Amino acid sequence: MLLIPESVVVNAAIDWLAHGVLNLAWWQVVLVTLLLTHVTMISVTVFLHRHQAHRALDLHPSIAHFFRFWLWLTTGQVTKEWASIHRKHHAKCEQAEDPHSPHVYGIKKVLLQGAELYRAESMNRETMARYGHGTPNDWLERNLYTRFSWQGIGLMLILDLSLFGAAGLSVWAVQMAWTPIMAAGIINGAAHYWGYRNFEAPDASTNICPWGILIAGEELHNNHHTYPTSAKLSVKPYEFDIGWMYIRLLQMAGLARVKKTPPKAAYGEIRPVADEKTLEALIANRYEIMASYAKGVRKAARIELISIKARSDVALIQATKRWLHRDQELVPASAAVELVKLRAACPVLDKLVVMREELRQLWLNTSVSRDQLTQDLQNWCHRAEASGIAMLQDFSLKLRAAHA
Repeated sequence: MLLIPESVVVNAAIDWLAHGVLNLAWWQVVLVTLLLTHVTMISVTVFLHRHQAHRALDLHPSIAHFFRFWLWLTTGQVTKEWASIHRKHHAKCEQAEDPHSPHVYGIKKVLLQGAELYRAESMNRETMARYGHGTPNDWLERNLYTRFSWQGIGLMLILDLSLFGAAGLSVWAVQMAWTPIMAAGIINGAAHYWGYRNFEAPDASTNICPWGILIAGEELHNNHHTYPTSAKLSVKPYEFDIGWMYIRLLQMAGLARVKKTPPKAAYGEIRPVADEKTLEALIANRYEIMASYAKGVRKAARIELISIKARSDVALIQATKRWLHRDQELVPASAAVELVKLRAACPVLDKLVVMREELRQLWLNTSVSRDQLTQDLQNWCHRAEASGIAMLQDFSLKLRAAHA
């Protein structure tokens, strides 16, 4: 019988403990860790967010189950809890009942303790009952994924240690921290506090970055809050949503079916007057159309600031650029004071702000008949075209060419 020296066995054991089965270099471990966390973020955005919470797409059962299994291993997330809390966030956004609004709890708390806020809301039985409909309730969900939700991450720890040796502990730690930091902290916190806005969604949501790669497209949060049931989060030509790229690949392979994407206004010949079809186009594409209006307001404001020689008034310039085109109830008191000064000095800008609010009321006023709304829109277009303001005239003509 061949005897293996004890020293060889000990050295092999030490080598395995140090480097694991794969025996990777440090930079390879880093790359694999980034790959593993990327799969987790894709699982969150495609499965939990777009498929489960918003039903923006259907997934083949095999793909859906892979995502469930992977999330059990890497996050311990319970699908019903995640979907329920996110649906409540949309229903109560920026209100006292919002599970994780930085405008309710403060930006520091959401950034640093977002996971704790999530866990606290997951204990709310009313939230689960009201918002948890349609989430998985099969045998595996009841007897494994929900019942033993934290055993999955324990299994992941064993796998990481086996594959990477001592470095596996660091790999596992990064995996465990990735979603709480990126999703519970940055998306729920920063994406409602800092960034740019394409659309005047009725909340404080922002796009953190136009290239949604690191957090799998969730960086485009203002776009998402504007069109929450869309499977695609990018809207502008310069924006990139890597989560949408994976969805398209799954769709081409017959493993996904997209149900909804952001609406896009179409334009044809200019109608003689704004009619019911114009009203339909305005309501269906109101965020896009109002974004176009805002662009015109910002351009007019630059011209007016030059005409009143206000180029040295930093506070006025900042308030104008950031808030003049926004819904009035969202403008902070400090900026509102500056805007009042500007509107008093610039009748053109005052007219643009007044007309914007009148246009917005066409879809906010639910107590008026459709015929009356159509008549109000006709009157609005007539006044815009008779205003002598080029921006209003051009906008009205474009609006009369829109169709849903």
